[in-house]
Amino acid sequence: MTRPTARVLALLELLQSSARIRTVADLAQRLDVDERTLRRYVAHLVELGVPVRSLRGRYGGITLAPGYRMPPLMLTDEEALAVLLGLVTARRAGVVATSPGVADAAVAKLRRVLPAAVVQRLDALLAAADAAAPVHTAGVMPPAPPVSTPQADVLLVLGQAVRERRALSLTYTATDGRRSRRTVHPYGLVVASGHWYLSAADADRGELRTFRVDRVGSAQVLIDGFEVPPGFDAGAQVASALAQVPWRHEVSLRVRTTLEQAAGLFPPGLVTLEQVPGEQVPGEQQWVRVTLRAERLEWVPAVLAGLPVPFVIDSPQDLRELVRSLARRLSAAADTPPGPSR
Repeated sequence: MTRPTARVLALLELLQSSARIRTVADLAQRLDVDERTLRRYVAHLVELGVPVRSLRGRYGGITLAPGYRMPPLMLTDEEALAVLLGLVTARRAGVVATSPGVADAAVAKLRRVLPAAVVQRLDALLAAADAAAPVHTAGVMPPAPPVSTPQADVLLVLGQAVRERRALSLTYTATDGRRSRRTVHPYGLVVASGHWYLSAADADRGELRTFRVDRVGSAQVLIDGFEVPPGFDAGAQVASALAQVPWRHEVSLRVRTTLEQAAGLFPPGLVTLEQVPGEQVPGEQQWVRVTLRAERLEWVPAVLAGLPVPFVIDSPQDLRELVRSLARRLSAAADTPPGPSR
């Protein structure tokens, strides 16, 4: 569910929650948008057939036609399920931020219109996803891409298999287009960078694999059971796998701190760390090698500027130029005389 769509629904909820006329300014403030955007949301409701009335004059504003109530079910079972999955995915990916309890209330309303069998499968999916910590990249990685849309029925099957600890037979299309059928032991579901991922072990080899769920064509739960290794963290496994994906740029730098402290300076899975060989000088900290991969370098200088320890950029040269450019902009901003106070 995109942010504009969520706010259109929030507007309808506000209009239904009170019989009084609400001003454009009040509604815009409650939805945290400008008045022009609010009027666009109103126009969208009118296009959907909702009888929204705009009253002019001193006591004018926005209201619904008397007696109008949204029907109990405006969505099919499949549509309601798709909205629920979109909401859960968007929240886990950091795409949608809501006030405490708002998303839970929306989920509760949608659950009431779904058949009991679908609700049970949805609960299994949410429990499986809750068991694995999502990969956090907020504030460090560039904005996440749009959330991918895996098949709802496939996602429900995966959630069921994870929760019941039963093997899966699935078809999968790799990044190079090759299709194959796999038998795996699903350990957990994780949302990271706008995608659902399945952390699983190859049933024959026991090797860990990471699957993009939107590339799973079909999935079937088998009767064979399995045990998840003690202490296994699906979120950490997916983060580590994503960190190994080849990117356009590989950044290498050294930070002057301990290995343990360096681990706390970056989100899990973003970098690999290695102690730089050398003699330990009494009273001084050694250097730690930090390696990270990125599709673009523009966001890296801001991350480096926030490091509280000395660092040296070893490569690439383009990153050095970007850091110098950021330093010049910051210096110019600091040297600019303050404007008149208001």
